[in-house]
Amino acid sequence: MTAEAQEFLTFTLGDENYALDILTVKEIRGYESVTKIANAPPFIKGVINLRGDIVPIVDLRIKFNVGKVTYDEFTIVIVLHIHSRIVGIVVDGVSDVVSLTKEQLRPPPDFGVAFNSRYLLGLATVNEHMIILVDINELISSEELGLFETAESPAAKP
Repeated sequence: MTAEAQEFLTFTLGDENYALDILTVKEIRGYESVTKIANAPPFIKGVINLRGDIVPIVDLRIKFNVGKVTYDEFTIVIVLHIHSRIVGIVVDGVSDVVSLTKEQLRPPPDFGVAFNSRYLLGLATVNEHMIILVDINELISSEELGLFETAESPAAKP
């Protein structure tokens, strides 16, 4: 592994393979029942108490309309540490950890994937599979998801 390589956790949503920066991952766990939040969008399933932390759970399958939305013993939650907050994302499955260099990344397309391209770092091919690299920090802290107060963002301050 070169000094320039970065590690990514790969996961699936529907038929597509995605990856996110492994350094944002706090833990991987099975889905558990959540406490619903009134008036939350459908992709925000609710919150769980994770060892004293109240963790919002976002189902990316619903948010991006990909994959079959089921909650069973095979449903996976990736718990992330983003901007000093803990957030869980529901995915169809977790695959592997891959190490990629900048040279292996290709620019993201402007269409054809569930994610807005501003949330993508690029594309890479690993073992004949195309992997979509998600800028998970940008996605989770976006106004689109509404998980962070806009006052926390430096751009929102006068």
